[in-house]
Amino acid sequence: MARADRPALMGSAVRGGPPDAEPARRAAGSTPDAASARRAVEAVWRIESARIVGALARFTRDFALAEDVAQEAVAQALVSWPRDGAPADPVGWLLATARRRAIDGFRRRSALDERYALLAGELAEGEAHSGAPSPPERAADLPWDPDRIDDDVLALMFVSCHPVLSPEARVALTLRVVGGLSSEEIARAFLVPVATVQARITRAKKTIAAAGVPFELPPAEARRERLGGILSVLYVIFTEGSTATSGDRLLRADLAQEAIRLARMLVALLPDEPEVHGLLALCELTAARFPARVGPDGEPVLLEDQDRRLWDRSAVRRGGAAIGRAASLGLGLGPYGLQAAIAACHAAAASVEETDWERIVLLYEALGRVAPSPVVELNRAVAVAMARGPGPALALVDGLAANGRLAGSHLLPTVRGELLTRLGRTAEARTELERAAGLCRNARERSVLLRKAAALG
Repeated sequence: MARADRPALMGSAVRGGPPDAEPARRAAGSTPDAASARRAVEAVWRIESARIVGALARFTRDFALAEDVAQEAVAQALVSWPRDGAPADPVGWLLATARRRAIDGFRRRSALDERYALLAGELAEGEAHSGAPSPPERAADLPWDPDRIDDDVLALMFVSCHPVLSPEARVALTLRVVGGLSSEEIARAFLVPVATVQARITRAKKTIAAAGVPFELPPAEARRERLGGILSVLYVIFTEGSTATSGDRLLRADLAQEAIRLARMLVALLPDEPEVHGLLALCELTAARFPARVGPDGEPVLLEDQDRRLWDRSAVRRGGAAIGRAASLGLGLGPYGLQAAIAACHAAAASVEETDWERIVLLYEALGRVAPSPVVELNRAVAVAMARGPGPALALVDGLAANGRLAGSHLLPTVRGELLTRLGRTAEARTELERAAGLCRNARERSVLLRKAAALG
């Protein structure tokens, strides 16, 4: 079945490391104690990075500075913890270290302002510090404030996904400051050079600063509208992890699991938003099929050939609970909730033949009304083929081909080739499948298409 619509952005990600800390890792050495301390730093950063950066952004009122001093604190931990041992309160240690770095920056800026003032003779004595941010005087002003943690993390998400940023920048910045991935990890995810990712993140910070984006939650009336941007970023991350656009792997499971982790975080922060639950349900139900989607050799296993006993039933239950929560909020299912409902139909069926395809057709029709897309229509055609036969479905696909909205995508010739095969028009089917293979950038998908085309010869 054709995939949901999303931009072609990423590949694989390997989770676990703090941002850009490789030089500090080398300085820390590779002794057993150093390795243990490094794992401790990585674990703390992996779990708490969003809260750390969020608290620092609230403290400094400077998003870019908060992220920079957090990284400096992590780099210092990679040197200090192997030597001195991990602290009893590692999060507090990182916050205090980052806070000191920020205050040092404030002082340097103040001193520079003072020198400028003296040279210019424009400020009276004692006013040299007036242009610098004023850090809190008490250490207790910064650390964990249980009443602010959720707001800090949610504000971090809204800033990272701000509409002034390009889609690519939003994804990179979210993975960096909310997900805690390093530039190297994000570069592997995007299949681009590390320098490209670093440039995107740097440019995103400069854009946020130039636009004067404050580190705070948007007003309540704007929050739901802006929430769509956050959901879109998480959706892009997950869909690329579930079926990679390019590269030699079908699944990027770590990337998909990162999206699920962030979606769970968002559900905890916004429990009354149905589409947040809908997105989590879609991710859980789709990821439940991961164990059966590739064979031992890494080749894709088509839905009709999958051993459904391998599907993760605990993920199915979590997805079902999430979609139940979305429905219970009484606002109706949105685009993510409807896609989750489609995924639930697959999860509930014992086989392809026993799947409720008519319900899936109806759900795609509803999805097409609330979120029109040529890929949604292509998916609806697949469901029509399963429910009513390939003839009616081919008419829908030919209509999509005629308007040219999927030109350049391998998805449409893939579906058209399958339908023509079922209709016995093998020569045309082979041509379509070969064309699809030529357009497909994922090596695993391409090999399946070429194998199907060859079988028709």
